[in-house]
Amino acid sequence: MNFFRYFPRTFYKFGDESKDAVFENLSIYSDMVDQIKDKVSLYQDYHILPDERPDQVSMKLYGTPDYHWTFFLMNDSLRESGWPYSDAELYLFAQKKYDHTVLTTRTKIYDRFKIGQTMSGLTSGASAVIVHRNLQLGQVWVEGIPDPAFLNGETITSTGADGSLESIVLTSSEIQYNAVHHYENASGEWVDIGFESDGDYSDPGGLNTPITWLDKVTTENNALKQIKVIRPNSIEVVAESFRTAVGF
Repeated sequence: MNFFRYFPRTFYKFGDESKDAVFENLSIYSDMVDQIKDKVSLYQDYHILPDERPDQVSMKLYGTPDYHWTFFLMNDSLRESGWPYSDAELYLFAQKKYDHTVLTTRTKIYDRFKIGQTMSGLTSGASAVIVHRNLQLGQVWVEGIPDPAFLNGETITSTGADGSLESIVLTSSEIQYNAVHHYENASGEWVDIGFESDGDYSDPGGLNTPITWLDKVTTENNALKQIKVIRPNSIEVVAESFRTAVGF
């Protein structure tokens, strides 16, 4: 479903391109949206229910599935991020997108365990190459799920660029979607992890709540479910005005 395909075309030069490209004239869209959003009487709030599709919401509100495109017209978030996932779809999405293994330590890592180094578990015998680091959270990421797996509490070693032996103690190992993305205090504000006098990470526990990658995308997905819709008694007039403005 791409209602932008109906827009009249215009010539536009992208970036450093030397030639103009034929592209939809989105200025018409912008003008129309501004006019509608300025008229509060034309729209109302709606909460998308679990597993509802755009055509189903259109049918519920307007008696026809044909006005599903108006939800994207009225909501910037839907145009940018798409229709919200069902819970099952969201979990599958998170599994596919956030599939690294995240190893967390309270040992300082800013001067060690750098991207490209191979790390080895002394107890587990696990081995993996570091592909990303989050210095704020004391995390090193590796691709996929190591087999054998690293063990919580074991010492992990690596050889630095200068040939020196580096070591950290593993606090936890999680697949990325279950790993901590950030911590929040009782007010829901993001909080930083402190450091001890020796440079190691402080325990972020207490009143702080760990928010996982899955928690984060779930919150973002839930926010997409609260949308503005054109009132049923105005839908035909608004839809026709929009069609006329863009020429379809």
